[in-house]
Amino acid sequence: MSEHVPEPAPSRPAKPRTVLLRGGEVHSPADPFATAMVVEGDRIAWVGEEGAADSFADGVDEVVQLDGALVTPAFTDAHVHTTATGLALTGLDLSGAGTLPEALARIRAYADARPADRVLLGHGWDAGVWPEGRPPARAELDEAAGGRPLYLTRVDVHSAVVTTALLDLVPGVRERTGFRADAPLTGDAHHAVRKAAYATLTPAQRTEAQTAALARAAALGIGTLHECAGPDISGEDDFTGLLALARQGAGPRVVGYWAEVVASAKDAQRIRELGAIGAAGDLFADGSLGSHTAHLHAPYADSPSSAGGTPSHTGVAHLRAEDIAAHVAACTEAGLQAGFHAIGDAALTSVVDGVRAAAERVGLGRIRAARHRVEHAEMLTERTLAGFAELALTASVQPAFDAAWGGEDGMYAARLGADRARTLNPYAALLRAGVPLALGSDSPVTPLDPWGTVRAAVFHRTRAHGISARAAFTAHTRGGWRAVGRDDAGVLVPGAPADYAVWRTGELIVQAPDERVERWSTDPRSGTPGLPDLTPGNDLPVCLTTVVGGRTVFGPPNE
Repeated sequence: MSEHVPEPAPSRPAKPRTVLLRGGEVHSPADPFATAMVVEGDRIAWVGEEGAADSFADGVDEVVQLDGALVTPAFTDAHVHTTATGLALTGLDLSGAGTLPEALARIRAYADARPADRVLLGHGWDAGVWPEGRPPARAELDEAAGGRPLYLTRVDVHSAVVTTALLDLVPGVRERTGFRADAPLTGDAHHAVRKAAYATLTPAQRTEAQTAALARAAALGIGTLHECAGPDISGEDDFTGLLALARQGAGPRVVGYWAEVVASAKDAQRIRELGAIGAAGDLFADGSLGSHTAHLHAPYADSPSSAGGTPSHTGVAHLRAEDIAAHVAACTEAGLQAGFHAIGDAALTSVVDGVRAAAERVGLGRIRAARHRVEHAEMLTERTLAGFAELALTASVQPAFDAAWGGEDGMYAARLGADRARTLNPYAALLRAGVPLALGSDSPVTPLDPWGTVRAAVFHRTRAHGISARAAFTAHTRGGWRAVGRDDAGVLVPGAPADYAVWRTGELIVQAPDERVERWSTDPRSGTPGLPDLTPGNDLPVCLTTVVGGRTVFGPPNE
């Protein structure tokens, strides 16, 4: 499928510009003790030690003195919603609101500051952390917004609270699935109001948000974003506009996924014409745990009780196994990557059963070669984990979810009970089974924060699920490239794309959950390149420069 992935850099000039970086630490499997690197045009040309760098110094166009800085491959964030991220960066972000009154005060101030906006857009509220323990009522929102249309997504983006004025803009919304008179909207009702709200964005507002998100990613050493778009998420104009903006080359690359079911070669061709490399990303098999819409085999621990006094709610299934099988088979026949959003254990069972059924139709080898992917994959069982390995499904996961919601007192435990919560996000078991991992943020659900993401994977709240810093870093760099069918990128070796970041950081070490591994890996005989010390409480590395395809997208200009 690699022929469907956009080439990682623009056409090379007749005489590629050459740059020598020296006097630092270069994280490369080609030479674990490398201190220098040569870039020729849009490719890595050489990696090695300081003594050998002298032979290149006179023949390059520029010499960059690293002064001890660390050079790594640029990160790939494997799951992003770029426009929503930009709107959160530039607009109404309630993720820091500690109480319901504080959230309402922020809404009032935002409404006052944006008199010209047809619809007010905001994100990030989480009633679970508020002492009031409830979302804002519609009457409270109406008052805070001054009677104007307001769309305000929960932190997980799977439900939203809205004002009466916004509901009035969506005919029939009160009859749609997921509508409740004075509670967050989910399902079809949520999708309908989201579509109406985002339709009010002008092209200039959309481009402003996308530009802000791409700039933020570049400033964090992120060289590639996987945009997870679709008709229920952002819209075609938003998607094609983002891809066009990214092609201008001023920021990170954007690889696009479009979440729409494929039933024929014609459907697959339409996906390609949009610029997507797959009918995947947030193609919803279920919802989210925070909004009680992830599909579970057993009821939520905190769901409303049945007549017998026991919890009865098991979430929402959006796709059946037979729907999944048909989609995966059609995509595989068309040479298109397929994928799904699946969080709950019942949803993941449906995905594995559906992909296995597709393999019976088109052949297991073709399914494995297509590198179909699953987003989030939080509530895996032994059976579904084995299915991921058998079917070569990529697990596109977000360690910051565990950092935010894991632990004995976190949202996972509240929704599922402590025993089930401890099984979530089993990264170590996935790696042991040979399942490919790609790390991301699902921004704006959790922020763009690549080193924080690696830290969260290493220092998992359930210790048995933690992985080494090296494994997490690889999953957040090379893993994202492999997830789109490219095995030649995301690593600093000769011939690879010149996507890299330069960091100011402290001592480099080797971190692993097993101290015996740490001791061996720090022995020079192991040849293991070090990474920053990500122990919680330590400062994370600071990005100095980000380069994509040989072009500087953050930091000092590369003339």
